[in-house]
Amino acid sequence: MTRMMQAARNGGRLLLPTAVLALAPVLALAQEAAKPELNSGDTAWMLTSTALVLFMTIPGLALFYAGMVRAKNVLSVMMQCFAITALITVLWTLYGYSLAFDTVGMVDKQINLNSFIGTLAKAFLSGVTVESLWQPAATLTNAIPETVFMTYQMTFAIITPALIVGAFAERMKFSALLLFMGVWFTVVYLPVAHMVWGGSGSLIGSSWGVLDFAGGTVVHINAGIAGLVACLVLGKRKGYPHTAMPPHNMNFTVMGASMLWVGWFGFNAGSAVAANGSAGMAMAVTQIATATAALSWMFAEWLTHGKPSVLGIASGAVAGLVAITPASGTAGPMGALLIGVAAGVICFLASTKLKRALGYDDSLDVFGVHCIGGIVGAILTGLCVDKMMGGVGLADGVTLGEQIWAQCKGVAFTLVYSGILSFVILKIVDVVIGLRVKEEQETEGLDLALHDERGYSL
Repeated sequence: MTRMMQAARNGGRLLLPTAVLALAPVLALAQEAAKPELNSGDTAWMLTSTALVLFMTIPGLALFYAGMVRAKNVLSVMMQCFAITALITVLWTLYGYSLAFDTVGMVDKQINLNSFIGTLAKAFLSGVTVESLWQPAATLTNAIPETVFMTYQMTFAIITPALIVGAFAERMKFSALLLFMGVWFTVVYLPVAHMVWGGSGSLIGSSWGVLDFAGGTVVHINAGIAGLVACLVLGKRKGYPHTAMPPHNMNFTVMGASMLWVGWFGFNAGSAVAANGSAGMAMAVTQIATATAALSWMFAEWLTHGKPSVLGIASGAVAGLVAITPASGTAGPMGALLIGVAAGVICFLASTKLKRALGYDDSLDVFGVHCIGGIVGAILTGLCVDKMMGGVGLADGVTLGEQIWAQCKGVAFTLVYSGILSFVILKIVDVVIGLRVKEEQETEGLDLALHDERGYSL
């Protein structure tokens, strides 16, 4: 019996290397299959999403803002959105994409530089070719062209500084705007985007575990706090708050808000970087939260002021879009309802009562909608990810309290980082070329004073 067992053991030892040799071709095939492969379905969806997000800025945001300013400034706001689109496109091509997303060779033994910023290895889009692919995750084989991913992320970089325009509308020099936006994009947007979405080792997204699927911190809190700082540094519009400054064309604003709503599906569902179930749920919760926030703002205004306004329901919809953005990849339908109700009511109070109480002139409520909405959404993301709330579930080993705390840290960091640097940049620009137009130019209107054109014929 002992001999038979020994023979069996010896036979096992002999069979093991034989089995490995026999499996070698299979293992080789498995390794080959793990290489990234272009997925045409994902690529088609991402091409569509890229167009949708660009559509959010021009014409969506341009019309939304243009309708809310006075008639003498309608072209100036549209010009600002259009010029920012062109400026950021060029800067993203030169160095923005590389600093936001490239990390090769940045790990140091003492400090992980990847945590804060990328490299310049892909400056001028070096290495981004027809053949280069981008994978949503290293463990997945499906991929899209890197050119598509690069352009998709470019559209996020475009709309973020464009959002800030609404906070200081009707009073900043065009030259100062271009300089401020170029510097702000470089020293504020790119580092924050990298710290949240830069992959393994990134400070906010990876190290802290902050959940931000489509830009609650990167886009909305980042732009919203910069907008508040900008309107404080520039000061109030001439005549504010004693002179009535109602929106001159609500038709534009409603059309713009509608375009933002439609385009936002590319913003949120596109952030899955695939045509899959995650994109489908992101689309569903985006629609649910937006509709809920539009209604909650409308009813809050109705109860407070006696009548529901068109501007109110449009602003509520945008607040819902903002708030669901960070949670769109992790929340379920019931979480979307909660986020929508909270965003509509809280953003309404911030854009009316808080604004009046503190007296700042945030012309088009960038802080009240984008910063406050982004904060509401970012914190509730930590709650709504829990399966008890219908979300996808917390990461292994992470408690609900830990996730909410991580979200709060991400919010606080973005507020401080963007707020301080925005103030510094504005002060430098003011010293170099001046920020604000002359009083007579503001009275005349920026359309004529800065661009020698009229939005409407007399």
